[in-house]
Amino acid sequence: MRRNAYLIIEKNWEDSEMAKKKTSDFKPDAIDILAQDKPVIYKIINSKGENIYTGSAKKGQVADRIKDHLPGGSHPIPGGKKAKIEQHKSINDARKSESRIISRSKPKHNKRGK
Repeated sequence: MRRNAYLIIEKNWEDSEMAKKKTSDFKPDAIDILAQDKPVIYKIINSKGENIYTGSAKKGQVADRIKDHLPGGSHPIPGGKKAKIEQHKSINDARKSESRIISRSKPKHNKRGK
């Protein structure tokens, strides 16, 4: 019985958010290792550790969405050094969190009124 409990705990640990990458350098190859299995909010952080942009991405589109903000992307964000993600159960939850973060922290590159 104990062996089965151990296997369940080990499996849950592997499946948990703790086993997923949450922060990466703001570079194409590094972004690819971020967790993709749930909707997220993401923050682009500058060299001072400040959140300069917050966005949301659907499950499976995390890396592509963040890469849009790299130099040469469709919506480049200058000054980004790190990308941080926070996983959510649904895209609606992620969008609500995104809206709260933008209204509270007012990231430099987010458009006002979102």
